[in-house]
Amino acid sequence: MTDASGPTLPLGRSGRPALDRLAFERLSVAHRRALKLHCYRMMGSLNEADDLVQETFLKAWRARSQFDGRGSARGWLYAIATKSCLNAIKARSSARRILEQPERPASVGAATGGPTAELAWLDPYPDAELPDIADDRPGPEARYEAREAVRLAFVAAIQLLPPRQRAALLLCDVLGWSAIETAQLLGGSTASINSALQRARTTLGNRQVRAPQRSRPSADEGVLLERYMQAWQADNLDGLVELLREDAVYHMPPWREWYHGHQAIGAFLGSVWGNFAGYRAVATRANAQPAAGVYALGRQDSTWRPHSLHVIEAADGKIASLTIYVPPLGPALFAVFGLPPEPLP
Repeated sequence: MTDASGPTLPLGRSGRPALDRLAFERLSVAHRRALKLHCYRMMGSLNEADDLVQETFLKAWRARSQFDGRGSARGWLYAIATKSCLNAIKARSSARRILEQPERPASVGAATGGPTAELAWLDPYPDAELPDIADDRPGPEARYEAREAVRLAFVAAIQLLPPRQRAALLLCDVLGWSAIETAQLLGGSTASINSALQRARTTLGNRQVRAPQRSRPSADEGVLLERYMQAWQADNLDGLVELLREDAVYHMPPWREWYHGHQAIGAFLGSVWGNFAGYRAVATRANAQPAAGVYALGRQDSTWRPHSLHVIEAADGKIASLTIYVPPLGPALFAVFGLPPEPLP
């Protein structure tokens, strides 16, 4: 069994820990970012992912005498992290994190609701956390490459899966574990894991979350993002709408409303475009997708403030999906993405 595939869970106890403090510290440095991404995929939350990685290493340190060095240390840690995530999902009040409510129809015109605190919204994931794991080697069973499996659409879709299906899909189709190994961790038979996988794959297939196969950002994406930011900064709403596909989709957490079609998106943006005196944008990346932090100039005090984080999904040279994290969620994400509190002069 390769180290990439997953664990043969520790088979026995040795007289003294197989991992001393120095070896354990090296292990934590080597695998922390990959484990955080795994927990993020399971939970849909950056804060919960951070907490669960800490919990994983604490549990692993306490149980280090159970690891005899014959199995995969990486797989051993993933097993602990997955169990911790499943327990956390059972304990928390919200069962899933979403981008929109699938049962709600797309909105038309100006939004009539307001920010909603009762829904658990999917967090974006900073690409700054991804470079060290972009070439992570999954096992032979994997169906997704690392960057495809962190896209907002993918992570949002798997939040709709029951926790056991979600774990099975991540372990098998993303990490490349076998059904036998996954059954050892989750419990149950290999047949039950294969059944859970089939149901999970059907759900994702119905939501059409597959992305074009690519392992690195493309130059076209960079050009598209630059044109998008220029449209905001030049107060050019028509130019922005021209960048959208006709069937584009727009989400704006923490609002429930979402929009389908470039005309509907343009009509909504037109209803709020003049709320501020101007906009500036700084490029970043989130979930292996082009993104921008947008600052807004207040009309009353002429002060620039963080306003929103924009994440775009490109297809055929245009924007197929636009997710804008607006206040109060958006400004809180600027520090997470390493964006300054105000735009540079």
